[in-house]
Amino acid sequence: MREPTLLILTALAERSLHGYGLIQEVGALSGGEVVLGAGTLYGALDRLAEQDLIAVEREEAVDGRLRRYYRLTDGGAAALATEAERLRRRAAAADERLRRRANPGPVTA
Repeated sequence: MREPTLLILTALAERSLHGYGLIQEVGALSGGEVVLGAGTLYGALDRLAEQDLIAVEREEAVDGRLRRYYRLTDGGAAALATEAERLRRRAAAADERLRRRANPGPVTA
């Protein structure tokens, strides 16, 4: 799973959000490292909806424009949990290698 997808699903794990709210939340979750443009976001939202990972929860008109709120589906929550576990395993492997690097065992000939 690519990082923007992970962050979009993570942003929706707690509550439903509209597009601009997602852009802000992804930025906050990534410490400003991931900045989603509107085109990128809406392309990702369409793809995630097609995969049934997210769904439109509701729509409302604000200042004459339609605001669509997205929510995480049960399938999306399962995919996010699977990805979080996969990343924990990768991080644990990296931590273990760094510990071994810092404390190398005896050199054998």
